[in-house]
Amino acid sequence: MVEADPDRRVTPLLRRTEPAAEPRGTALPTGKVARSARLAAVPVAYAGRRIAGLGKRAVGRDPAQVQRDIRLRTAEHLFQVLGELKGCVAKLGQLLGLLELGLAPDLAEPYRQALARLHDSAPAMLPGAVHAELATHLGGDWRSLFLEFDDRAAAAASVGQVHRARWHDGTPVAVKVMYPGARTAVLADLQVLRRATPLFTALLPGADTRPVIEALCEEIRAELDYAREAANQRAFAAAFADDPDVVLSRVIAQRGDVLVTEWLEGVPLTQLIPRGAAAELDRLGVLILRFLFSAPARAALVYGDPHPGNFLRMPDGRLGVVDFGACTPWPSAFLDVAGDVGAAVIADSPADLEAAIRRHGFVAPGRALDIATVAARLRPVREALLAPTYPLTADWLREQVRLATDLRLSNVLRQLTMPPDHTPILRSFLGGIAVLCQLRTEVPLRAECTRWYPETAAAAGL
Repeated sequence: MVEADPDRRVTPLLRRTEPAAEPRGTALPTGKVARSARLAAVPVAYAGRRIAGLGKRAVGRDPAQVQRDIRLRTAEHLFQVLGELKGCVAKLGQLLGLLELGLAPDLAEPYRQALARLHDSAPAMLPGAVHAELATHLGGDWRSLFLEFDDRAAAAASVGQVHRARWHDGTPVAVKVMYPGARTAVLADLQVLRRATPLFTALLPGADTRPVIEALCEEIRAELDYAREAANQRAFAAAFADDPDVVLSRVIAQRGDVLVTEWLEGVPLTQLIPRGAAAELDRLGVLILRFLFSAPARAALVYGDPHPGNFLRMPDGRLGVVDFGACTPWPSAFLDVAGDVGAAVIADSPADLEAAIRRHGFVAPGRALDIATVAARLRPVREALLAPTYPLTADWLREQVRLATDLRLSNVLRQLTMPPDHTPILRSFLGGIAVLCQLRTEVPLRAECTRWYPETAAAAGL
């Protein structure tokens, strides 16, 4: 039970709200069989489209157009299923936003519409269900903890929703409540998602998706633990307490599947990106880069969920950051990897690069490697590290995604693998890159590397 302040007697003044809209779905499908069947339908449909595509090519249809139609229809189907299931598969669906950002504008719209439906389709809880969850986790007298509580959800996520409220001492707070059944649904997903791995491989043919999805599922399992999220947030808040540019909310209380934190009154970047001034977006992008880069050095944690909805522009211009469920401990040994591989990249030495890649397990022992192409793919990293600033744009991201998702067997990424313990870093990196490209950020990569990791930067030759 979370105790109210014993020295302060309060009369609960729960805010009366308008009747909630009918929920898009009040319960998550939790049965293993039902969820497995929905996931299984996606690769089956994908296989059917490929067979149909062979027939279309046989009668003279343009092969490129046929392949494009297959991939777009598969993406639509995939996002629809992810939106219905929520849980860990919805989290993975968010990561597919990177693919959508990297598509050419004339191909991106179906992906964008499907992702929008995924992000907007969280099943809203009616007030009665919210109150029941609060009573279960905070106790039957949960109302005494709040001066006000808004029954309308202020935000929704894959496994919960957030409500605005005022704590008993007057502090504006965000109350995060997990959906009933979300834990059961996610744990069921972890048992069946592996069956859909070939589909992700088909959509992202350059990635070794199986170990990555395995590691992601373990991360998502941990995100169900609100006590762990509260500990992450406390660690971040302490590490950034005196930062002049970044503000993080304090944890007020946590009990079971309810987390209460200070409310940050800022504007989400999702609202700023379409209409923000270029200079302001670039400034915020630099702050995001600094936050993501400095987090391991300052908090010993990787911030694993960078996307525009989790970053805010505060009224005083600072960067607000929310949602710390996806944070994971920083693998400090990664600095040795970064210094070793970085030195070969900076020296532009394919031989040294191959030796470093093999030494750190990024290619299977004895497997052939087109190191010249790998070195060429990493030259943008070299340019970004050597230049004072490096421009990230949607066009730049599009080109990188095109190279990564090249369907040809000669795609060099098919030759590479990744140690699973690096997955949190990859998740943070990919999400961060996608956000910075949307903000069109001129990234001062070298300055941030040398500021936060001087020994690693020196080892790399910066």
